[in-house]
Amino acid sequence: MNPTYSCLAAMLALLVALAPAEAAEKKKKKQAPASAPAATQPAAPKAGAAQQLGQSGSWTAFEARDGAGLVCYVVGEPQKSEPAGASRKAMAMVTHRPGEKISNVVSFVEGYPIKPGSEVQIDIGGSKFDLFTKDDSAWARTAELDRMIVTSLGKAKHVTVRGTPQKGAATTDTYALAGFPKALALIDKACGVKR
Repeated sequence: MNPTYSCLAAMLALLVALAPAEAAEKKKKKQAPASAPAATQPAAPKAGAAQQLGQSGSWTAFEARDGAGLVCYVVGEPQKSEPAGASRKAMAMVTHRPGEKISNVVSFVEGYPIKPGSEVQIDIGGSKFDLFTKDDSAWARTAELDRMIVTSLGKAKHVTVRGTPQKGAATTDTYALAGFPKALALIDKACGVKR
């Protein structure tokens, strides 16, 4: 098995396990003002083995089961990361959890501890969005913003993600979006999400 794929699969299993905590965090964020600090995340259930649904470009679609039921997600790797040569593993994800009536949850893993209180900025074909952060990841603040971002990702050629680590230089990751619509369609079908 490809070492990069093995590393990616291990990170995906961890992210699937953290997604219920992420959803709970998002619900808290919706009820709190935008400037409220992130609450402590509850313990996540153990994730089941993920099954690959298909791959398109740099995007791979998966489905898995956990304590809350079916989870479908698409994962992308950056085409280019700056500064070059940094030892980190960045990725982008969109997740559906039909059993919890959650879909289109957008998240970006930066691969380093993000500076507390900072936001990650994404630029999708000229449309810019600020995401809240916790530890090494960033999310949209609302379900409506998640849907807007996913729609934009499906129409653009690339997304640029800028983050600020606790230590060191700011980072920029560029993801090619050519395969995103096809990979998204796979998880939509698997989890029964209509567009």
